[in-house]
Amino acid sequence: MSEKNHQNCPLTQALVVVGGKWKPIIISHLKNSPKRFGQLHVLIPNISRKVLTTQLQELVRDKLITRHEYAESPPKVEYRLTKKTEELVPIFRSLAEWGMYLVEDENKHDS
Repeated sequence: MSEKNHQNCPLTQALVVVGGKWKPIIISHLKNSPKRFGQLHVLIPNISRKVLTTQLQELVRDKLITRHEYAESPPKVEYRLTKKTEELVPIFRSLAEWGMYLVEDENKHDS
């Protein structure tokens, strides 16, 4: 299959949008309640502020999360999942279960 054909693959497109190191973690932290930038930064201590900002902007751009600004001083901004992304949560849960299977299987082989 050529590179061009991979671009039309629905799975490839889905992974481009939600893949990577940080986006699944951000989505996971937003699944139960909206969070502010600072809260997310505390919950994900190994991410730089710049990378968190970029990842949030991409998730907003792709309509996977919303950025809600409150008209108050100091400014307050919250991020929350969209309906489309709420549908991903069970899929991520299943992937996490599969990942646990892989970890356990790998640990069996290392013993």
